[in-house]
Amino acid sequence: MKKLNFALTASALLVLVGCGGGRDYTPPADATGEKIFSSACTECHKPLSANVAMILSENVANKEAIIKKFQGGSMRMPAFKNIQGESADRLADYVLANSQVK
Repeated sequence: MKKLNFALTASALLVLVGCGGGRDYTPPADATGEKIFSSACTECHKPLSANVAMILSENVANKEAIIKKFQGGSMRMPAFKNIQGESADRLADYVLANSQVK
């Protein structure tokens, strides 16, 4: 039982570390929002279907909140500080256009 608990705890920590540190990803200048999402976000955010990238809560279902979230990160989400300017706008537009609000 102790081995199982240790294995589960270790697995959970690896998942949190994998999705919790800062990221150095910098999108190419001409990358689409979809390409940026595919490169930077799908490691942790698997698209739900061909038309739904994410489910957003109402408090982050706007462009400014989405940009703040991916640039600043959170407890479990890494910060993508290198996604700036037009790239940030394209990613936020893609997320908004391809997400559902709960």
